[in-house]
Amino acid sequence: MVERLVPEGLWELFQRVVPEVPTRPQGGGRRRYGDREVLAAIIFVATTGCTWAQVPPVFGPSGATAHRRFMEWSQARVWANLHCLVLDELGSRGELDWSRCAIDSVNMRALKGDLTGPNPVDRGKKGSKIHLITERTGLPVSIGISGANLHDSQALEPLVRGIPPIRSRRGPRRRRPAKLHGDKGYDYDHLRRWLRQRGIRHPIARKGIESSKRLGRHRWTIERTMSWLAGCRRLHRRYERKAVHFLAFTSIACTLICYRRLTK
Repeated sequence: MVERLVPEGLWELFQRVVPEVPTRPQGGGRRRYGDREVLAAIIFVATTGCTWAQVPPVFGPSGATAHRRFMEWSQARVWANLHCLVLDELGSRGELDWSRCAIDSVNMRALKGDLTGPNPVDRGKKGSKIHLITERTGLPVSIGISGANLHDSQALEPLVRGIPPIRSRRGPRRRRPAKLHGDKGYDYDHLRRWLRQRGIRHPIARKGIESSKRLGRHRWTIERTMSWLAGCRRLHRRYERKAVHFLAFTSIACTLICYRRLTK
């Protein structure tokens, strides 16, 4: 099961971003479980949505050990670095299409923690929101989280700035799309000006002009990406108290989506 959840290619990439194991000059201590087995247990929790206590013993490390290592790696930004590394591999192969990107968000309930707020589309119940930008084929290139009451328009600038410099098949690294599609939640003049100043075209749906029943010829890809994110059952509802841990699970889901494209 470890080899199925963490194939050799993903493991080789993970080894490039995981911190070195601290040594004990005095010796002694308990044997440290292998990083590959712990990574498999973390991916199992992310994809199945089970609790840490339900991690099966087939992986070797207990759920408590996997949880502790998950928190350590989250603080070290391992998951964000792994996502960027997979994007670099895709970019170097010419698998990323920057001609049309799309931006959107999805809400989910949150039981507790920071970066939560009353969800205006769920009778004011506490929730969080995942914001993301995808390239033309639906691969996520920038992600962020916020409270459910944050308006989508306020996330556009941080998300665009958050696109990492990604390798290209030829030429310098790239971090700006040619076009950015969005729904009516992003229909504001100051956002259009901000995008225009950065050389990004902005085919954003206009309020009172375009019908809300039609998603558009190019924005449907990001809706499909959100359905891919739903395959990570840990994102169906937020259980993490700290926002950094919820963002880590989101990064893991995006990494798995991108890695599947890498192995096609």
